[in-house]
Amino acid sequence: MGIRDLLFNFEKLSNEHYHMQKVISTICVAVLICSLAIGQASFPEQGLSFKRTFIDYLSQNAGTFGDFKNYNSGFEIGYLRGFTENIEGYIPLRLGVIKLTDELNVNNAVLAELDLQARYWFYRGKKVNPYALAGIGVVSEDLDNFNAQIPLGIGVDFRIAPSSFINLQGEYRVSLAEQRNNIQFAFGFSHYLDKGDSYDDKIGEDTDEMKVKDSDGDGITDDLDLCPQIAGLQAFAGCPDSDGDGIEDARDQCPKLAGLRALNGCPDSDGDGVSDNDDECPNLAGLAGNNGCPGEDSDQDGIPDDKDECPNLPGSISTLGCPDSDGDGVIDKRDLCPNNPGPTPRGCPDSDGDGLDDGEDRCPNQVGSAENKGCPELNVQEKELLRIAMRDVQFDHSKATLKSESFGILNQIFDLMDKYPGYTLRVGGHTDNTGSMTINQQLSQQRAKACYDYLLNKGIPSSRISYKGYGPDRPIADNNTQQGRALNRRVEFELIIE
Repeated sequence: MGIRDLLFNFEKLSNEHYHMQKVISTICVAVLICSLAIGQASFPEQGLSFKRTFIDYLSQNAGTFGDFKNYNSGFEIGYLRGFTENIEGYIPLRLGVIKLTDELNVNNAVLAELDLQARYWFYRGKKVNPYALAGIGVVSEDLDNFNAQIPLGIGVDFRIAPSSFINLQGEYRVSLAEQRNNIQFAFGFSHYLDKGDSYDDKIGEDTDEMKVKDSDGDGITDDLDLCPQIAGLQAFAGCPDSDGDGIEDARDQCPKLAGLRALNGCPDSDGDGVSDNDDECPNLAGLAGNNGCPGEDSDQDGIPDDKDECPNLPGSISTLGCPDSDGDGVIDKRDLCPNNPGPTPRGCPDSDGDGLDDGEDRCPNQVGSAENKGCPELNVQEKELLRIAMRDVQFDHSKATLKSESFGILNQIFDLMDKYPGYTLRVGGHTDNTGSMTINQQLSQQRAKACYDYLLNKGIPSSRISYKGYGPDRPIADNNTQQGRALNRRVEFELIIE
């Protein structure tokens, strides 16, 4: 292509975009003038901004607002310069890719924008700083089509450092070309490079807010001061010690009088160990049990004899002057276990906690009722076992020799004895009235002893088991019938608590 053709094409392009060129020229001149004006501004606040942008052309021209999947993204770099405390100039250059729609389809285009914006800050120097913006800008699509746009929007800066901010901004941009209105959102970072005196004054209020307060002026900041409204000492985390006795007022029972730590900050003028506020004789040494007044104290336990239940044995005020060797609160003269602390009125321990001390409890390691001497009750099945044992324990005819089928039930009785160590077992032998009374008496005694010996050999101590033969004296059925006599020939097992 020759120079002539180039000039021809340029002239044609100039004619087609004559009006746009005027807009662009006007914007460029305005940008230049404002830049020069900003450069001479008396409020020397300047900075740079870097943002990620999200651009929506479709919803304002052929789509639906909120169709976020059609947003395009771009990047923005901008220059900031202050005019006054509340007005700031901003020149952003924005590059990105956008979706444009025509009558047939949706096309992508490369976007370039250059704006001249003014920001109005509602207030400055806080942690959160909102503003409104307006301006004018020139927009290029694929460096071919150009249009002018008017941005209107709001934004907010969040302070993360004295000169640095996180920025959120939203704009609605009115285009002077058809189907070019759009919405843009931006998220980014701003940093001010040069803060003049005016800016320092402007953020002074917020800087004070950022400082930690010391409301009472004691040199300890409120966030560390336990008494932020009352001047105090560092040793007590900001709380006062009015009398200077080394005990802070909150724990000092006598905050206006210097005293002793052992007496909760109260003085003891007579040195008798009773603080003046409790001492009925504050200037005369006395006894604690006599409210600080003197009196005869034979056992020297601090309780005068007329108030001491054990005047010849040292004790304490809580035990009315009597000793309590095991410290269970029951004085020795009423304590049945003076060397073993216990919670019961007798002062003895209660190992199983059933309310009976070990001295009264026949089952000290098993919870039981007072009616059953502290031992647990046998359940229904266990009572039934004892009842059927007198039928299931069998002997050879007219002898005291246990049959092998008796061993099973005797083993179960052994297990029952092992389960209830507080119980003892009585074994009673019985016969019918057939034959000699003497022989029946001997046979019942021998059969009871045979069961006794079996359980003894299994490991039951002799102190927990006894036996006796009753002959025919205690029948449970009619001896005139064969069935009755069979029932009367028996060995009974009775678990008891002695």
